[in-house]
Amino acid sequence: MLETGLTHTSSLTVTEALTAKAMGSGDMPVLATPAMMALMENAAMLAVAPELPEGSTTVGGHIESSHLKPTPLGAEVKAEATLTKVDGRKLYFTVKAMQGDAVIGEGTHLRFIVDREKFMSKL
Repeated sequence: MLETGLTHTSSLTVTEALTAKAMGSGDMPVLATPAMMALMENAAMLAVAPELPEGSTTVGGHIESSHLKPTPLGAEVKAEATLTKVDGRKLYFTVKAMQGDAVIGEGTHLRFIVDREKFMSKL
């Protein structure tokens, strides 16, 4: 049973492949916003994964986040997601990314519970 308060923290180390320059979202060798947001989505996915019915997963529907500070190559970034609301198959999260004690981004994320087979059959 999905209950609010489920949380997970995912982490990464900033590599060349995760920079704005490499991902094309900017031209500087710092953590790309899309990489930070993907880490937030990963934390949300993993926060609820153990509680889902067999054959189900979640997919991202909407994410909104600030990106407040640059993060250099080699730095560790952690993203925490907390389930704040369950509305049928809609799951709402707060998300936050940190480098050490500094908040580098925060926002909200919506995921939908889907049946894997039905979802893939729509391709």
